Amino acid sequence: MLTHPMFDGVFRLLIGLALAAVALSLAGCDDKQVQKQQPQRPVLVETLRYASAAPERSFVGTIRPRVETDLGFRIAGKVAKRLVEVGQTIDVGQPLALLDQTDLKLQAEQAEAEHSAAKGVLAQAFASENRAKELRGKGWSTEAQMDQARAAADEARARFARAERSVELTRNALSYATLNADTRGVVTSALIDAGQVVAAGQAAFRVARFGEKEAVVAIPETLVSRAKQGEARVSLWSEPGKNHVAKLREIAPMADPATRTYLAKFSLPDADDGVALGMTATLTLADAATDRVARLPLAALFNQGGTPSVYVVENTGQVTLKPVTVKAYETEHVLISDGVADGAKVVVLGVQKLDPAEKVRVVSSLAF
Repeated sequence: MLTHPMFDGVFRLLIGLALAAVALSLAGCDDKQVQKQQPQRPVLVETLRYASAAPERSFVGTIRPRVETDLGFRIAGKVAKRLVEVGQTIDVGQPLALLDQTDLKLQAEQAEAEHSAAKGVLAQAFASENRAKELRGKGWSTEAQMDQARAAADEARARFARAERSVELTRNALSYATLNADTRGVVTSALIDAGQVVAAGQAAFRVARFGEKEAVVAIPETLVSRAKQGEARVSLWSEPGKNHVAKLREIAPMADPATRTYLAKFSLPDADDGVALGMTATLTLADAATDRVARLPLAALFNQGGTPSVYVVENTGQVTLKPVTVKAYETEHVLISDGVADGAKVVVLGVQKLDPAEKVRVVSSLAF
């Protein structure tokens, strides 16, 4: 069948309009789908934390016992045996070392013999004195004889007393041949060994007493006042996340001539068994009374001629512009004293492009 050319053109035009309408409809759906799939704006945030305005200073120290004593023999002699080792725990009265007792026993036997002789002489002198008194009472003896008998008796009594003291001294010396611990603690150093000849009072063992521990550090002279008046805390290298309260107990009255530092000892009243002697510790000093501020990058501050503000990211992803109080400006940071709660997530990059009406996505780095 033949068709008119005019009808053929109209038919083609209608088909073209229908195809164009379908194409526009599909394009609109694609735009809506792309708009729905568009990701939220990623932002780099930093958790705001308030801390002391004055910077804290840290020093490396060592955990030491508060009381550490050197123990030694009270008499001279040759060491026969050492009974303990370094690091061993000792108790009160426990033997630590022995001296050779050969000469001491001979001296004790000599003193006993002298004591027996003095006892016999005293008995004889006492009897002579009594006879002299009896004869003097009957008139058969002179006063001079009586005085002589009395003097001999007094001398015998004195010699007997001296012999008794000599026996006690030799017994004590024999007991001193055994070095006993006078306190509970741990042996930190052994300075003698078997066969060594030691003098009286010479250090034989160094014992750290059980009790309060302390951190010993060297403080520069510019921070001595902070050490005396500020707050201190101690953390161990073995447990970096755990802090211990520290209190200044003692500070040297004079600086070390070489390092120009003052030796300070901080007691650790809450130290447990995990704080072992000799451990390396970090002492942190802070001022007791100072303003607390939060340090943020300068890029986090939003200021367009009005009040300085920062963007805070809520849990829902919404951002809120909050005015803040600026304490001071630094080269790369700004110090904030008020306006934002501690622990808030603050946007630190790209704040000039943020819109409070849009939601954001928090990222931990710039690679997004």
